Amino acid sequence: MNVFGVGLPEMVVIAVIGLLVFGPKKLPELGRTLGRSLKGFQSASSEFEREFRKAVDSTELPAAGSSAAPLSTAEEAADDSIDAAGRPG
Repeated sequence: MNVFGVGLPEMVVIAVIGLLVFGPKKLPELGRTLGRSLKGFQSASSEFEREFRKAVDSTELPAAGSSAAPLSTAEEAADDSIDAAGRPG
């Protein structure tokens, strides 16, 4: 089990230190508060990601075929001008 780069042994050490610092009566309340905070953070993060994806999906990019037509026209014009410049005359 690895949460935010913290494994099980580290979590046990943190829990023991928390128990020593806050005591057995205050620790469950702090755990609930921390759990609610993490749940709220995850919910906000999911909502942000959902809105971001919706915004990206709503901005459709033009199809590649429609943008290729002006390029071929420009290429033909460049070829024509090169041919005209290369003719003696």
